[in-house]
Amino acid sequence: MPVKLGLDAKLYRNTGTFVAPVWNEVKNVKDVTLNLEAGEADVTTRGNAGWRATVATLKDASIEFEMVWDTADDDFAAIRNAFLSHGAIEFAVMDGDITTSGSQGLRATCMVTSFSRNEALEEAITVSVTVKPTYSVNPPSWIVVP
Repeated sequence: MPVKLGLDAKLYRNTGTFVAPVWNEVKNVKDVTLNLEAGEADVTTRGNAGWRATVATLKDASIEFEMVWDTADDDFAAIRNAFLSHGAIEFAVMDGDITTSGSQGLRATCMVTSFSRNEALEEAITVSVTVKPTYSVNPPSWIVVP
């Protein structure tokens, strides 16, 4: 299996519908982090020979990324507006192009939970964004392009 580089990964925003998605690549992003975790339930029993036993429960996801503060950028404006209006946006965090066979990642309808502006003295103004899956008739899913 070939190594995948972070610079080849892509973040997409759906500007269509769930059934007929129109995937717009969000190019105004720097580092993107896809956090996937699961809750834990203790299922330890006396028959476990003194070892604690755990099973995974509910999954949790978040997508964190940084954007250059560019109010003329459509993706920036959509994400900012979603934060300000508590609106939902569907994202796909892919390890390659969403049209390339074998590319995979998380598809989820999300709420913007953090939109923090950074004003470093010798850098461009940026915004740190966190999005998390939200209530939707379409739950998050792991997709693999056929």
